[in-house]
Order: sequence, then structure tokens, then C-alpha cells
Amino acid sequence: MPEILRKLPYLLAQWIGPNLTGFRTTRQLKVWLVALIIGMMVSIAAILFREAIGLVQWTWLRDRSEHVISAAEHLPWYVILLTPAIGGAIVGWCLVNLLPLRRTGGVADVIEARAIDGRDIELKPSLYAAAVHVLSLGFGASAGREGPMVHLGAGISTYFVRLFELPGWSHKTLLASGVAAAVSASFNAPIAGVLFAHEIILGHYARRSFVPIVIASVGGTVFSRFWFGNVAAFEIPVYRITSYWELPAFALLGLVCALVSVIFQFALVGTDYVARNINISLYLRPVIGGLMIGSIAVFFPHVLGVGYEATDMALKNQLDIWLMIGLLVAKTAATAITLASRFGGGVFSPALYLGAMTGGAFGLIASNVFPELASSQGLYSILGMGAVAAAVLGAPFSTTMIVFELTGGYALTIALLLAVSISTGINQAIHGHSYFEWQLEMRGHFFSAGPHKYVMRSTRVSQFMQPPQREDNEEEVRLEEDEDGKLPPHLRENDNLETALRTFDDGGHTHLPVIDPKRGNVIVGEATQVTALAYFNQALVKVSEEEHRC
Repeated sequence: MPEILRKLPYLLAQWIGPNLTGFRTTRQLKVWLVALIIGMMVSIAAILFREAIGLVQWTWLRDRSEHVISAAEHLPWYVILLTPAIGGAIVGWCLVNLLPLRRTGGVADVIEARAIDGRDIELKPSLYAAAVHVLSLGFGASAGREGPMVHLGAGISTYFVRLFELPGWSHKTLLASGVAAAVSASFNAPIAGVLFAHEIILGHYARRSFVPIVIASVGGTVFSRFWFGNVAAFEIPVYRITSYWELPAFALLGLVCALVSVIFQFALVGTDYVARNINISLYLRPVIGGLMIGSIAVFFPHVLGVGYEATDMALKNQLDIWLMIGLLVAKTAATAITLASRFGGGVFSPALYLGAMTGGAFGLIASNVFPELASSQGLYSILGMGAVAAAVLGAPFSTTMIVFELTGGYALTIALLLAVSISTGINQAIHGHSYFEWQLEMRGHFFSAGPHKYVMRSTRVSQFMQPPQREDNEEEVRLEEDEDGKLPPHLRENDNLETALRTFDDGGHTHLPVIDPKRGNVIVGEATQVTALAYFNQALVKVSEEEHRC
């Protein structure tokens, strides 16, 4: 027997052994099993969530399906006017008595939890928030159900992470797994769920995270398909691109969708700003908002609820151009009022809705100008869905895949990618961030600036300073002012790392005292430039390791 064959078992053991040891010590198999449990539980939660919305909706529409427009046509106008306000009264009570943050959760909260160690999505508050979302959408609030499900999925994943006492590296991965399961169960789109979890929640791709996220996404889809059936959310005819001469039209559609997404985000931000500056009881805020939504719905019942029926009608060429243009304005206003009034709900479905209306109206115009070249109105509606949603969410990859899986329109790849890329690029040029990033920046988190900026702005001097060297009986020392009444160079314990490094650099200091102004400028420690830089480097290394391994 050749020598190499005798050594082969030893060589294989030397090669495979360390990998298997690492696999076992990091408890990856257990993480995979927990990911499967999370996927199944999130899927069950998604089923209950959708059915609960239908039950609330039945109390006034006598219809549990998504055919809200058809059901609302048979109701008196005053029922449509008053029902969102009645729901707003219930939501207002819940906000005051059940939710400690006085608001519901969404995708931005999950991104914040992923980025900040120790910030978890607790299960009990997420269940309360889900109940508020159910009431809001069931009573006609104009918002989406996918963002709320993402938040609930994150709460469920956090619960199981704690229950099974899993290793630290898996916490963020399983948080993303819960999100992937929520997206896949909501849209019947497992591939999109995986991409969304990586693109929006983790913010990076890592091989060790890929397996549990896929397992959770598949688990979420299976249970959802058992209950709702293996069908796309929108069953549409097969559309084909008539001619590649249409590519300029697809590019122009991307431009139009970018403008719609920009206006939509300005409406959300502006309405929220106005609402924050109106001194009104939190209990009454959704009541007034509900009256405003009902007033719009009296003329345009298409804006009520998630809006999938109206979106489906646009995809099937069942709406005329003036109605679609009117619904663009009405839906934008209704969604902005909904979220500013503290109703529960997300922006994903409204973004798809606005995109479908934009694309449909654009398609009708294109078919009138170039009747022999232009494709169907419904095809343009599909492209518009992806272009507007990608720009608003800041998720071009996962949004493109969601549109594919929602509609089965894989033949439209070139056109959809072109429209999505142009819309996303122009929106980024004007807004500089997505809607989720704006929400986070309103809370003081600038994750989009990169990990180094976030580390510098979130790290406090108190985290790396050294305590003062004093005897047990020695009195506290205060930093005294100089002859001009100014304090010598110093840092405060709540200064961030960016301020500290700039102070060191501006004065050429290597050591600086740290004071507490609330206690009369008592010196509470000492910070050194070397320590500050070492802390910064360690934080960046930790982020880099997470992006490549977790």
C-alpha cells in the first residue's frame, strides 16, 4: 500500500478535526435547530396576525378577506367615516396603558436592537404592539402589515435565544432569522426573506449566519403555505416585454418612481413633524387621525387597510388613469396621517401600492404615446411596485426578489432592475437615506454613516476612562477655573469618543481629566489618548469579526 494511503486517515483527521471541533464548540447545530423552531413559531404568529386583522375587520365590514373596497361599497358613508376614529380611540387607550414607549414597533426598532448590544426586542411588549397593529389595520388604518410582523418575529426570536441560552455570536443571527421568517411568511417569499434579513437587519453577508436564516425562512414559508396555500400574493396574467426599445421608457419610469418615493417620504417626515409640534393628548391623537383617514376613505375607500385589493386591481389593468393618480395622492396622505397619528402599521405595503399606481398610470400614458411598442399597463405596475418600494425601504435586492415572488414575474428581470436602480439612486441623492434610516436618525442613531462613525458617536468617555487615584478618606477634587474664568482642557464623562479624540488632537494632549458638571465639576476620572484609540480599534475589530463570521 502506498505511503500516502496509509497517512490519508491521519491527514483527513488533521484537516477536518479542527473544523468539526469549532462547529461543536460554537454550538451551531443547536442554533440551526432553534432557527427552525423560530421559523415555525413566527409563521404561526403571522397566520394568527393576519386572521386577527380579518376578525377585527369583520366587525364593521362583515368581510374577513382583503377585498376591503368591495365590502366598503355597501356601507353607509358615515360608517366609513367614523370606524377608523372608533378604532383610534381603542388604539389610543392601548398606547397610553400598554406600550411603555407610547408607540408601536417596526423594522427600525429591530435594526436598532441588532446594532446596539444589550438592546433586545422583548416578547411581551412586542405582543402588545402586535395587538395595536391588528386593531389599527382591522379598523382601516392605511398602513402595511409586514413591518409589524418583522417586529413580532424579532420578539419571538429574542425569547427563544434566552430560553435556550445560546452563545453570544448567535443572538444577532437569530434576530435576523426571526425577521426572515416573518417576511417569508407574510409574502410567501422565502428567498426575499433571506435577502431582507441580510440586507436590512444584519447589514452584511456572513456564511455562518446564512444557514440558520435560510432554515428559519423556509420554516416560516412552509406553515404559511399550509394555511394560505402555495400561491403568490397577487395572481396576475403573464406579462412580457414587447420590445427592448422600451428600455428608455423603463428608465423614465424609474425616474418617476424616484420622485414618488421622495414625495412619499417627505409626506411621512413632514406630517410626523407637524404632529409632534401639536400639543394634544396621546389618547386623542389616533381618534383625530382616524377621522381624517375616514374622510379620505369616504371618497376613496381604496386607501383603507393594507390595500392589497387596490394593488391587485392595478396589476390586472382594472383601474383608469385618473383614479390611479387620485389614489397616489389619497394613499400618500392617508398613510402619512396614519403613522403620524400613532396608529400601528408599516410602510412596505403602502410603498408597493404607490408603486403599482405609479407604474399603471405611466403604462397607460406610454401605451397612448407608443401603442405598438408599449407593454401592458400591468407590467408597468409591477415595475413601479419594485422601484418605489426599493427606494423607500433602501433595500433594492430584497425588494426586487419580493416583487418577483409576489407576482411570479421573473421574465421582467432586466426592466425591473433598471427601474429599481434608477429609483434607488435618485432617492439616495435627494434624501440621503431610507425611511428606516430616517427613523433611526430621529433617535440619534446614524448607522448609515458606517461602523466607525457609529462607534465614535455611541461610545462614551465613561466607558474607557480610568477612575481617579484617591485614598479612602480623601475628598473629591474639583477642576478649578483659570484666571479668565475658563476651565482647563477636560472631558465630560458623557462626551462621545468623537469629541474626546478631537479634544486630544486639537490641544496635543495625551491625558485629560474627566469631570461631572452636575456635581460641580468633580473630577471623576482620567482619560488617555492611547486608551481611547485602543478602545476604538477594539470596537472596529469586533464589528469586522461579526461581519465575516456571524
